[in-house]
Amino acid sequence: MTRRLGTHLATVCVALLGCSEEVTSPTMEPEPGAAGLAASAFQQVSAGSHHNCGLTGAGKAYCWGSNQRGQIGDGTTTDRSRPVAVAGGLTFRQISAGNFHTCGVTPKDRVYCWGGNLEGEIGDGSTAERRRPVLVASGRRFRDVRAGTLTTCAVTTDDLPFCWGANYTGQVGDGTTTRRLIPRRVSGGLRFRRVVPSAEHTCGVTTGGRAYCWGSNLFGRLGDGTTIHHLKPVPVWGNQLFRQVSTGDNHTCGVDTHGLASCWGRNFYGQLGDGTQVNRTIPTPVQSGLFKGVAPGGNHTCGVVSDSRVFCWGLNLTGQIGDGTTTNRVFPVPVSGERRVETVITGQAHSCALSADGAAYCWGDGQHGPLGNGGTARSLVPVRVASAP
Repeated sequence: MTRRLGTHLATVCVALLGCSEEVTSPTMEPEPGAAGLAASAFQQVSAGSHHNCGLTGAGKAYCWGSNQRGQIGDGTTTDRSRPVAVAGGLTFRQISAGNFHTCGVTPKDRVYCWGGNLEGEIGDGSTAERRRPVLVASGRRFRDVRAGTLTTCAVTTDDLPFCWGANYTGQVGDGTTTRRLIPRRVSGGLRFRRVVPSAEHTCGVTTGGRAYCWGSNLFGRLGDGTTIHHLKPVPVWGNQLFRQVSTGDNHTCGVDTHGLASCWGRNFYGQLGDGTQVNRTIPTPVQSGLFKGVAPGGNHTCGVVSDSRVFCWGLNLTGQIGDGTTTNRVFPVPVSGERRVETVITGQAHSCALSADGAAYCWGDGQHGPLGNGGTARSLVPVRVASAP
């Protein structure tokens, strides 16, 4: 999508380390401490584990939330509870927030990344942390980039897939488990629309609409009917043609060309949305209507249905489902407010949505400021993100 679904990502919910018990009132309005904040004028928003980034219509990048490794890109490691401008003066046409890093594509098809670089996920040939955008070490031109946990993947303007960073479970897809500090072409000779890495696996949709995954297959998250790990792309089971596939921490979801959503992988919290808590090794239909898009997160999933309402399901410990409760859901439930949106995105323990008028809303875990409303309290319902300055 133009207003793209963001990344996913999760390890262990920071709520387990102590989430705030404050919650906002069950409305779509900002929390009291952020009263009067204007709607964000974003054309795109992407969610990382504990931070988010957005682009304005002019292509200016803003980020907010956790900044432990410089993933906000403002030259500091100070957490930001409201959107702040990414340093460097670059403009972007696409942005993707990962775990501790962020990447974006400029109008000239160059990829820049910033933040944590422990496994080379920045792609500049080093493992040095970068608090401002740096150019990825590749002479190629890219049209799409996706930041994962410690791995990054991008697709060139001629649809060739490249990945770099952590590769301990084969998530780079080059047939090895060798860490890659610069972009490495994914094996198999396939051409992709988009490639999305997560913590230990990666999936993508080819230009022909076929879904492929690679890396760790724990819980069946590669969707090939087995739990066998693969260092190169393998086709997802079945004959579905997908228009979108995205990865969560331990599960994967997609929407086929008819608008039917399906998920596979870990289902301990009901994040597959099939009404059970049984892991699935093949795509299993989500129990709801037709979807425009789905976004698997840490242990929850959200989607936008055909009438532009948001539904979420799975783990709800910090209110990431957005229905005003902390009750886990094995079926999709509507997010409070009945607001119509263009896209929904998910982080580790929070979710966000973007409306047609450029207003962004977030809900769930508020630690480190990922809700973007000027506070750090969790919210069980959507709150409006502060306007980009």
